[in-house]
Amino acid sequence: MFNMNRGHVAIFLASLTGGGVERVMLNVAQGLVERGYTVDVVLQAAEGPYLTHVPDRVRIVDLGARRMALALLPLVSYMRRERPQSLIAANTYANVIAVVAKKLARVQTRTVITEHIFLSISTHNAESLRERYLPLLAKRIYPWADDIIAVSEGVADDLADTLALSRNRIKVIYNPVVTPEFFEKTREAVEQPWFQPSEPPVILGVGRLTKQKDFPTLLRAFALVRKRHPCRLVILGEGEDRSKLEALISELGMSEDVDMPGFVDNPYKYMAHAAVFALSSIWEGLPTVLIECLACGTPVVATDCPSGPREILGGGKYGTLVPVEDVGALAKALQRIIAKEGDVPMPQAEAWLPFTPDVVIPRYIDALQGQTRE
Repeated sequence: MFNMNRGHVAIFLASLTGGGVERVMLNVAQGLVERGYTVDVVLQAAEGPYLTHVPDRVRIVDLGARRMALALLPLVSYMRRERPQSLIAANTYANVIAVVAKKLARVQTRTVITEHIFLSISTHNAESLRERYLPLLAKRIYPWADDIIAVSEGVADDLADTLALSRNRIKVIYNPVVTPEFFEKTREAVEQPWFQPSEPPVILGVGRLTKQKDFPTLLRAFALVRKRHPCRLVILGEGEDRSKLEALISELGMSEDVDMPGFVDNPYKYMAHAAVFALSSIWEGLPTVLIECLACGTPVVATDCPSGPREILGGGKYGTLVPVEDVGALAKALQRIIAKEGDVPMPQAEAWLPFTPDVVIPRYIDALQGQTRE
């Protein structure tokens, strides 16, 4: 039985668009509510498909700002008015705004910032000047936070190097990904006829259609696999690279065997019914979808990118790792699974158990209370 009335926590995000970070922070909110906390999800702008996924006992606070910078003063007003005991922020820009807001509000709120990306590579590949110079701002402001959380050891090491922070200043807390609700959703039927048992096997990709996820490499690898074995490819997600990917699919003559349905409300049922999941990313922080597929028992192939896949897959014990941007290696690994050629690493429960709320939420509570758990 959880203790009730344990305190008031605010979780600060840009929005509830369909990304892994948003799913994770809603899982944190759910875990805190179940353990007796009052939780607000405070949004720069209350928009995005995950608005319907906010737990019943969690309040949504809409700051109504068009840009993150414009959310600063509304967040200061919220903190002065509500005086939450703790504020958790997610992602670099929101982290910076949260820490500055606490300073301006002059309240005792404990600020806990969480980094979900491999900051050095993400910044190097950023298209806007604001994103490129963000680490300079973070280097100055992150030390003001009461606690700094990284979602993987790789993210923590990179964050320390990039911002010249003491590594001891950063705690590693995995994401609470595998919830009871997750397993309920995996049992739902997939309406897409390709997932019927009588159909060719389906390779699944999931993620925003952006440079980071490197879906062109997956498409080219699929083209090679498809020449040797009947199969299909489904990519879930939306993003700015859709038109480029559609052009590549047409160029490779694969339109009949590739489906990109966009954002779907329940990707987990697709994961549970896929023959294999492929992560083709150039960089990650802690790829949520990889953990989810392990929990589904679905074989996985992932690029050995910084950071997360190697950590999640136990160095290759629970899934196959291939070099980044290597079309041939990715195709070969997918072919082995599709054609059932020899032994391949398979998911095991010990791989995903560290990412359950029962393991993760107590560590978040320690951070909210300023405690350290060995």
